[in-house]
Amino acid sequence: MRRSAYQASAKLVKIFGQAASTRPQCPKGVEDRDFISKTRRKRQMKDLQDVGTALVKLSDEQLARLELPEPLREAVRECKRFTKHEAIRRQMQYIGRIMREFDAGPIVSQLSALAAPTRRQAALFHAAERWRQDMLADPAAIEGFLREFPEADPHALRELVASAREEREAGRTPRHYRNLFHWLNALIQDHARRHP
Repeated sequence: MRRSAYQASAKLVKIFGQAASTRPQCPKGVEDRDFISKTRRKRQMKDLQDVGTALVKLSDEQLARLELPEPLREAVRECKRFTKHEAIRRQMQYIGRIMREFDAGPIVSQLSALAAPTRRQAALFHAAERWRQDMLADPAAIEGFLREFPEADPHALRELVASAREEREAGRTPRHYRNLFHWLNALIQDHARRHP
């Protein structure tokens, strides 16, 4: 006859005089709220190593923009130099160990800010799309664009718009259409950097 889990738990309560718990008991002298299981500690260390991996994957320019403690920055630079798998693995563990000494929250928020496009960048992207649509629909929009962005090359812009318009009317692959967008987007992004 098999016993149910409840019956087995009830028997343990009778034997030990306390309820059976799935969580291990805290060592003497350690308060219950300070207890962190070994599994949770390992998960936290793995999370810190993952943040370290993300740091190592950044370009030197992106890494320079982050506010990092100097020992961590040096460890990340060292890891980028290594080519052997085992050396990289050990260095990643070292980066995780360094990160235990510092609050990883600000580093994670800086990484997420780098990874996600900002609202301003998205708005500039949409502005380039709108300008492209307006220019293809109405040639007078080119003059409006040139007034708003005086650094634009009017000859190159007119050529791109004409090529994209011909391509669209002929039903060909939208190569010039994409080139027009990339040209407009680069110009608008550059203008936004110069005139914040």
